[in-house]
Amino acid sequence: MKKHLFTLALLSIAAPLFTTNKPSYSAKPTQPNVLMIIIDDMNDWIDLLDENGPIRTPQLGRLASRGTLFTNAYCSSPACNPSRVSLLTGLRPGTSGVYGNKTNWRAALPSAVTIPQQFMQHGYHVAGAGKIFHHHLAGAFHDASAFHQFRAMPDPPDAPMPQQKLNQLAWYGSPNTDWGVYPADEQNHVDVRTVDYCIERLNEDHGKPLFLAAGIFRPHMPFFAPASAFTKYPEDQVTLPLLKEDDLNDIPTGGKKLLSAKKWFWDGMMKAEGRKPGSWEASVRAYQACATFADTQVGRLLDGLDQSGKAGNTIIVLCSDHGYHLGEKKHWEKFALWEKTTHIPMIVVAPNVTTPGSVCEHPVDLTAIYPTLNELCGFTTPYKLDGVSLVPLLKNVDATWKHPAVMTYGRGNHAVRKGPWRYISYADGTEELYNHQTDKAEHNNLAPQKENAAVIARLRKFLPKVEAKAASDLKKPKSISTK
Repeated sequence: MKKHLFTLALLSIAAPLFTTNKPSYSAKPTQPNVLMIIIDDMNDWIDLLDENGPIRTPQLGRLASRGTLFTNAYCSSPACNPSRVSLLTGLRPGTSGVYGNKTNWRAALPSAVTIPQQFMQHGYHVAGAGKIFHHHLAGAFHDASAFHQFRAMPDPPDAPMPQQKLNQLAWYGSPNTDWGVYPADEQNHVDVRTVDYCIERLNEDHGKPLFLAAGIFRPHMPFFAPASAFTKYPEDQVTLPLLKEDDLNDIPTGGKKLLSAKKWFWDGMMKAEGRKPGSWEASVRAYQACATFADTQVGRLLDGLDQSGKAGNTIIVLCSDHGYHLGEKKHWEKFALWEKTTHIPMIVVAPNVTTPGSVCEHPVDLTAIYPTLNELCGFTTPYKLDGVSLVPLLKNVDATWKHPAVMTYGRGNHAVRKGPWRYISYADGTEELYNHQTDKAEHNNLAPQKENAAVIARLRKFLPKVEAKAASDLKKPKSISTK
């Protein structure tokens, strides 16, 4: 990929780790505003990252033209809760013990200062809407103390829900597995309401700098988007992922164990396909429509920011929480350590720091966002963060960078992405190795080949040295207001 995006733009832990003091600061008059946009489940099949990708994201391209696009950005964990906890606390799952979607992250990290709290303590007005923390059982996962103003995403998000599933296929008894044109009135879509709320906050005078978090739920399942999004993907022109029938033959026991835990997702899709041929294609089409609809909401946010007069003094950070499989390796959803589940879009716009339209190819992961914002805003780090600030790369995308991207899913299962290599080490000691120069789809596991032993030894040095025990799951969920 080219180093600049002008053409694209034109075309479209444990408690002792933390300090317990919570000092109060007054923000400097010149402090920048911050707009953080977190998209749910958007993978790398978008044209911003893959010139042959079928998913059109012109608004992400528009945003990238304002700052730095990281083409090799990765999640910390391919699941919503551990990924978002890592992003918002700056701590990897191996440090926090937050490995799963049901983990009570605040009980595991009682003294952690989340990014919104960090800005609140430094004199910012902090507002947000949508899915920022993990939304399921929202009252326990959401951190109300981190916001002055917040509009929670309803749980379920698509309220009022249809009287019945749009497809009546019921793969495995969950409304999350549905897809189709919904709602009839675009203004009732959960992400439209989230963005509306955020635009209102942008147009308010808070008397202090603003930190605003916008959580866009699509393309998370169910794949519901208005008709306007589906018209961009004609039914007779749907691009399906490449499915290699023997792709799992060289996957070791550790990978197969992870895969088997979520195998019912793909099995459910195949059952739906058997009952109604074309269901897989229809669902993939719906994912593409939802991803483009999410992109449209990013554009609305940018319009709102520009119209507010705050754009010239606003840092923008956009990322997805993790990637997504749509059938590759006979897998559906996330919950794996391959490229498709972990590779994400990430863009940073920092006025007077980033070069508009710049592209950074160094591998980075979501633990970098917390220290980056700290450095850009002149904050003192509240405790030792696991990530490294990206400011050197924001100033010069070709700066020396020795840090890999590291991903974790479940205790003992890790992936390292550095240069052309993806290395995966499982808890049972089995391994995978892929060379993206010759095998971007990760069809050929090179780990068993003796000539790759030196590469594996080099990459193993980057595996997390800390392996915290898994924190307890949430026991007593509760709800919060969605107003």
